[in-house]
Amino acid sequence: MAYEAVIGLEVHVQLLTATKMFCRCPNRFGAEPNTRVCPVCLGYPGTLPVANRHAVDLAVQLATALSATVYPRSVFARKNYFYPDLPKGYQISQYDKPLAENGRLPLSAHDKVVGIERLHLEEDAGKLLHEAPGGGPLYGQSLVDFNRCGTPLVEIVSRPEISSPAEAQDYLQTLHQLLLYTRTSDGSMEEGSLRCDANVSVRSVGDPVLGTRAEVKNLNSFKNVARAVEYEIERQIEILEGGGRVVQETRSFDADKGTTRTLRSKEEAHDYRYFPEPDLPPLAIDEARRAALAAALPELPWLRRARFAEQYGLSGADATVLSGSRELADYYEATVAALPDGEIRKKGAKPAANWVMGEVLRELKERKAGPENALAPARLAALVAAIEQGKISASAAKEVFVAIWDSDEEPAAAIDRLGLGQVSDAGQIEAWVREVIAEFPAQVAQLQGGKLQVLSFLVGQVMKRSAGRAQPPAVQRLMRSELGIPEG
Repeated sequence: MAYEAVIGLEVHVQLLTATKMFCRCPNRFGAEPNTRVCPVCLGYPGTLPVANRHAVDLAVQLATALSATVYPRSVFARKNYFYPDLPKGYQISQYDKPLAENGRLPLSAHDKVVGIERLHLEEDAGKLLHEAPGGGPLYGQSLVDFNRCGTPLVEIVSRPEISSPAEAQDYLQTLHQLLLYTRTSDGSMEEGSLRCDANVSVRSVGDPVLGTRAEVKNLNSFKNVARAVEYEIERQIEILEGGGRVVQETRSFDADKGTTRTLRSKEEAHDYRYFPEPDLPPLAIDEARRAALAAALPELPWLRRARFAEQYGLSGADATVLSGSRELADYYEATVAALPDGEIRKKGAKPAANWVMGEVLRELKERKAGPENALAPARLAALVAAIEQGKISASAAKEVFVAIWDSDEEPAAAIDRLGLGQVSDAGQIEAWVREVIAEFPAQVAQLQGGKLQVLSFLVGQVMKRSAGRAQPPAVQRLMRSELGIPEG
């Protein structure tokens, strides 16, 4: 029997605020355990939560970017469960009246749009530590760090419309890209700012009824999302083909073994005994506030990708790379804008893209730096323009690029200093051409005998003599003329 996978992802996103969701403790990673806590986030009796307006604004912006409906009125609820890292015995979340519903996320590497079921605000719990500080076993004990308690989160729940491990990874990476574009989160999976749970089920191809799902918790990398989903699909198919029944449960993923294992039976909503949070009024978002937050959003990555392809004549692959981050996209557009008006700018957009994707990104990778530390866009544009204007060859331009990266020297000055300016003197080029013809008679005979691919070799020899400064079209034209080879 043929099976198909049905996957939905629940993603917890830590919002990029200065303080926590319901108190004014700093919202920062890396402090000493239990040093960024207060009576409110520790749930002391008599304390009252106050919603963080900035967190609400960021959540509204993220929901708007996902084309979700932001409701004018949503309600905070208490999600009741007992766990050692939850000091209040409940988590403030949203349940039946969330902030937003019915969104969509266009994937980057697949021609597919995944529906968003809901987006709601909540606070984070603390963190259990099962090793002693500095490493080493605790022998039957665990420590708890409450610093993360009260951290502002949004939970984004996709519809079960993802069909493969690759799509699941693409969904999470596209969402991560959106977080960085909108600057609603730092998206750091290493620090827990982005955590993913995958709901996976399989069914017979064409069966309208969903299979029993298993939830795989706390997947901490893009690659592990795909690996866990792939293993879970294979595990469930093996059970069904063996005549067994998939059990609804919560599982964890062992990244070292590439397998999932049972954690506990899967909870249902009624297990949490949700009820409206009595200490917080309903959350009101008026239309003027929502419109202002929407207007402050940047151009979204999938829209920028499409515009790059159309406006600059880039391939889909190139547009995807250049729109990969907001900073890189801004850098590329600033470079194009700095090209001289007219034909050079029109023709230079594609060469500028090649330089950014090639030399610039290579240099940044070696230096472990971001686009903000790259060669100034205006200086890169001047180098690209010099190539387009025939003042320097592309190979010589790479030498200039390296020379000016760590200095304030302008490209034109570096070209003169290094003696790399393009030679356009026909007499000089003709002399080099004749030298090459005299030195390589066998190749000349092959060319004159109809083996036209040898022309590239001879032109290369002239370029070598000129130290890359001769203009290749002029070299080829003079070589053909000297040997009586017609243009074609």
